[in-house]
Amino acid sequence: MNYERDNMRSHHRLPWTSLLSLGIILFIFSILVLAAVPPVSRDALTHHLAIPKVYLQHGQIFEIPALNFSYYPMNLDLLYMVPLAWGNDIIPKYIHFSFALLTAFLLYGYLKKKIGADWGRLAALFFLSIPIITKLSITVYVDLGLIFFTTASLLLLFRWIEEGYKTRFLILSALCCGLAVGTKYNGLISLLILSALTPILYARSQTSPPKNTKILAYALLFMFVAVATASPWFIRNYIWTGNPLYPLFQKFFHPETQQAHSRGLGIFATRHLVFGETPLQIALLPFRVFFQGQDNNPQYFDGKLNPFLLFLPLAAFLCPGQTKILRLQKRTMVVFSTLFFFIAMFQTGMRVRYIAPIIPFLVILSIFGIHSLHSLLSRHLQNRSATLFLTAILILTALSYNMNYLVGQFRLVQPLSYLSGRVDRESYITRFRPEYPVIQYANRQKNISSKTLCLFLGNRGYYMDFPHIFDVPTSKGSLFSRLLSRASDASTLAKIVREMGINRILLRNDLVENWIRGLKEHRRIVTFFFQDYLQLMYTANGYTLYEIRPPSITRTNNIE
Repeated sequence: MNYERDNMRSHHRLPWTSLLSLGIILFIFSILVLAAVPPVSRDALTHHLAIPKVYLQHGQIFEIPALNFSYYPMNLDLLYMVPLAWGNDIIPKYIHFSFALLTAFLLYGYLKKKIGADWGRLAALFFLSIPIITKLSITVYVDLGLIFFTTASLLLLFRWIEEGYKTRFLILSALCCGLAVGTKYNGLISLLILSALTPILYARSQTSPPKNTKILAYALLFMFVAVATASPWFIRNYIWTGNPLYPLFQKFFHPETQQAHSRGLGIFATRHLVFGETPLQIALLPFRVFFQGQDNNPQYFDGKLNPFLLFLPLAAFLCPGQTKILRLQKRTMVVFSTLFFFIAMFQTGMRVRYIAPIIPFLVILSIFGIHSLHSLLSRHLQNRSATLFLTAILILTALSYNMNYLVGQFRLVQPLSYLSGRVDRESYITRFRPEYPVIQYANRQKNISSKTLCLFLGNRGYYMDFPHIFDVPTSKGSLFSRLLSRASDASTLAKIVREMGINRILLRNDLVENWIRGLKEHRRIVTFFFQDYLQLMYTANGYTLYEIRPPSITRTNNIE
């Protein structure tokens, strides 16, 4: 009798089926409530809802050069277009959450086969309640889709080995990997690692040395199917920009475009100079990410994990008597998670979302770890009640961290005030996005076909029903700085702006004031431009909408 079946039938089975099932049901219900409010998250308003909305307005997918993220893969964003076409922007949250449920089901199915259904239920509950998964489940992002497709791809590789290398499982695995790439560019890391792991898994699972030609054939088949699955997005970007992975790897595909751009600070130099972190703090990043996460704080990884995900996987290898295949699968999950973590960390600033595809495998290893500790306690204590009590304490401690975060989300999101009708949609959005009343005023203006220049609005364009251009004047190469380089006075600046079809300016007051105070070369021009050529239309909550007056004869006091 093999290890997995033996453990399914042994007395190490958890007797908490009903409690675990109830916990999963209650948690799913909590997410459904938390997600039933209008979207206010940053990436939803700048990207995952905003771009599909523009496509729907134009009736086609078209190039938007001003927005780099419009070139990103959009497998899930295309799904969001369906409810958006019906005028519903809350259902996309549930679409996103559905991929978390699908991932939980994968974990349940895998662990049910290995060590029992209750352990699978525990894995599903633990995964769904991890803080970053909870946060993603109530927002319109795409990371849960990436997590699901990556998890399915590696688990299908395991199935491919277990089923005697049947080609359909390898193809399905590659197909899921390609769908991960087509969901988010971070899927390229999965493609790189899984393409390398495919021949290694095949070779390590053989009882005799395999043929090199077969190893190579399997690796090439995996890569071909995965790349072909994601290829529509590559082809689109190549047609538009000449770079299939735009805006990534521009230096490789268009080296001439990099000459005019100075190299920015490195990832670790940024953490040292911007966040004031010491070399020791930077060296401890791989550990800190499990303990110090904070939502909406880039210094602390813009998200929360669970510290138990760092410790419990270490116990996954304690239990003896495992089959060769199971040991290989555990090691593979460790290798995948480690490689993905460090590749993602060295590619860009650390965010928990960027390493999210490793979470399901850390959960699986954590459940194996709890199972191993439970088995060791059973052998040493020889007291079933004491063993169950200690195991329950460990599980509840790990889950309590997650549940505390869930309670905090109810305090932050405040869904009941919206669902009960005490707060209407406009008031709810304004609570989180103070610019919303000004945007709504701009939306209500009739016969506005000209563009609105939005300064310091953070590219949050989903709620804007008028043509708009985003700009951050303090950034190098900004639109406003280019306009100033062509203007000798405020009148000329107003004329240039209106010739571009821009008749309104929507701005954040405090950031514009700080920008103007910090100007040296063009301060007088900007000051007179705001004083003499902008007509106040509406202001609220620190945001203001202006109309640009037609330029008159240049005034002598406008000349710098």
